[in-house]
Amino acid sequence: MLENDLRRHWTTLHLPLAADASLVDHQYAQLTLLYNGEQRYYHNLLHLRQLITLLEMHREHIRDEEILLWAIFFHDIIYNVLYKDNEERSARAAAGYLSQIGYPPEKIMLVSEFIYATKTHINTLNSPDLDYFLDFDLYILGSAPEVYREYAQQIRNEYGIYHDQVYNPGRKKVLRHFLEMPAIFRTPVFRELYEENARNNLRAELNTL
Repeated sequence: MLENDLRRHWTTLHLPLAADASLVDHQYAQLTLLYNGEQRYYHNLLHLRQLITLLEMHREHIRDEEILLWAIFFHDIIYNVLYKDNEERSARAAAGYLSQIGYPPEKIMLVSEFIYATKTHINTLNSPDLDYFLDFDLYILGSAPEVYREYAQQIRNEYGIYHDQVYNPGRKKVLRHFLEMPAIFRTPVFRELYEENARNNLRAELNTL
């Protein structure tokens, strides 16, 4: 059901393009293979579906839905806790595929920039769409406490190769970074809905480490 739904969105993205069907199918197979990786406890196809759901919920605020969808599909296609450049690798993967199917170069650059931005969650483009994309990506921080706790455990599982003595200091640094930000979420609607929850969740996790 999940993969059928994602496949529908993937197919719809290609409708305006004269893309080779075998190439489209091959890339989708690669995408699902990578997102279904055995170490993907959180950064998996369910995460993609969550971001698409948020896009659908806030569609009236989005100017270029197509760019956001491409960015959603590719933003975590490369995810390895041993890499320091997952976002760069994911952006290159997106650019390589989009070039193959004849996507306009200026739009490829935008998709790449959106994916790069998930590394720092800084909007250097001053793009309202990118603000929403970054908030979609961080939505889980402002979820209900029990949902957040499950997310925190999933992240810990993804970093399972590291002992607590290594993981905990790094995780604390991440949590404190978010708590020190003037605002975690960039858009007014997300700040209103999720900012307080996010800060409560981050403090609660910090107290467990």
